[in-house]
Amino acid sequence: MAGKYYEDFEVGARYQTFGRTITEGDHSLFCAMVGYHVPLFIDEVEAKKTPYGGRICPSHLIMSFSTGQTESLFHGTIMGLLALDRGRFLAPVRPGDTIRTEVECLEKRLTSKPDRGLVVLRDHVFNQRGEEVFSMDKTALFRRRTPD
Repeated sequence: MAGKYYEDFEVGARYQTFGRTITEGDHSLFCAMVGYHVPLFIDEVEAKKTPYGGRICPSHLIMSFSTGQTESLFHGTIMGLLALDRGRFLAPVRPGDTIRTEVECLEKRLTSKPDRGLVVLRDHVFNQRGEEVFSMDKTALFRRRTPD
């Protein structure tokens, strides 16, 4: 299934993704894979001494999973990611939490090349309680359906 083309994005519209529960295995494997041997992420006893009161997921795990959730919007139509801006981690995410992403179209404009357009999107990531836990703006090039 093809993702959204430049013409399909509407400024102000929000596009929903599926939910994804972050398992203990996801958390452990991610920390091991990237070398995060940080007690806040891997040691429950030490993490309980922090203001978070227990282990939390690394920020890059949340960013990575959110990006994976949005893939269906971009499948076969994205030409390149140009920028990531204003990343904000608003609340901790823990193993066992379920996150979902809403992608908001902030801006779009044509480029000098007729086969593509630039789209600015904001990812809003929510936990199972509906609390926004992360947001980030992405600037990307998308294919056009009908180049001039």
